[in-house]
Amino acid sequence: MRTALALPALLLLAACTRGEPVLTKREAERDIKKDYPVVVPLRIPEKASPLKGSPEQARLQKLQEVVVKAGWFAVFKEDAGDRETVSFKPTPKAPQDLQTMPKGWQVPVAQAEFVKALRMEPTRDGAKVAYQIRLAKPTAHFPLFKAIYGANIGDTKERRAVYRKEGRDFILQDTDEAFRKPE
Repeated sequence: MRTALALPALLLLAACTRGEPVLTKREAERDIKKDYPVVVPLRIPEKASPLKGSPEQARLQKLQEVVVKAGWFAVFKEDAGDRETVSFKPTPKAPQDLQTMPKGWQVPVAQAEFVKALRMEPTRDGAKVAYQIRLAKPTAHFPLFKAIYGANIGDTKERRAVYRKEGRDFILQDTDEAFRKPE
């Protein structure tokens, strides 16, 4: 009688202790890689008002110098106390691939390619994945991007993705990638 009960008890124990599904690094890489390559644009705001002396103002100053030197934009400045308001207006020399956006313009400068998943961190309801991308395939406008940000082709950046666990599956919920797929 004991052995007759032991086998079903062992089977029940084995079924109940089966491991939870786990997202593997390889699965995450395959899933995230689908969204790449992405276009890296140089964005030019229609109007900006950074605090004087802030890092944002320094970046905006560099952007002004680069786009004015290229002849793409005319820049207008207004002093407003502790802020400086800067407005950009495109000139006829602006490149043909300059795209209008809701609050300014952008021009493609390169692509970013997926490199690899770096690390994974399980969470209560899914997983977080850190992964790496690399700048590649520069356009003719890349020197302007390089002058502003000091980036080089081949440079890598770390990005993050969040997965949500749904039953036994992991669903890619979101990434902190700010760029979009090429059209």
